Amino acid sequence: MSGDAVLDIAARFLGTPYRHQGSRAGIGCDCLGLVRGIWRELYGEEPEEPPPYRPDWALHAPGEPLLEAALRHFGPPLHPGARQPGDLLVFRWKDSAPATHAGILAHPDASGETFIHAYEQAAVLRSPLVPAWRRRIAGVFRFPESER
Repeated sequence: MSGDAVLDIAARFLGTPYRHQGSRAGIGCDCLGLVRGIWRELYGEEPEEPPPYRPDWALHAPGEPLLEAALRHFGPPLHPGARQPGDLLVFRWKDSAPATHAGILAHPDASGETFIHAYEQAAVLRSPLVPAWRRRIAGVFRFPESER
C-alpha cells in the first residue's frame, strides 16, 4: 500500500479528540483506533473487531497483544532503518513491558522525522520522532498491498 495513501487518511484524523476505544476521524480515537480507522478506509473493513479493553489493557494481558496483532495483519516487521512515511510504528515504554502505543510515520518536516498518533488526554497530532520516541520503537510494519 502506498505510504502516501496511508498518510492522506491519517491526516484526516489530525485534531480528532482522544477517545478511549474510538476509531472515527473528527469524532474520537485512541492510538489503536487511529490504525483501525486507517485500515477501514484502505480495505473496507477491520481485520478483526477488538474486544472492549481498558486503557492499560496491554499491561495486564499475557504476551504482546499489540505486536501480535500487527504480525497477524501486517506481516513480519521491517528493520527499523527501513521505515518509510506511512509505516506503522509500535512503541513500548519500557524494555521489560509490552508494546502499548502506535503511530504512523509521517514525512519529515524542518525538525526531522515526525509521526502521527493519538495522544492520551489530547488529540491526534503530529509529533517529532525525537530520540526518546525512537528508542521506544518495538516494531515497524508496512500496510499490506491488499488485505490479508
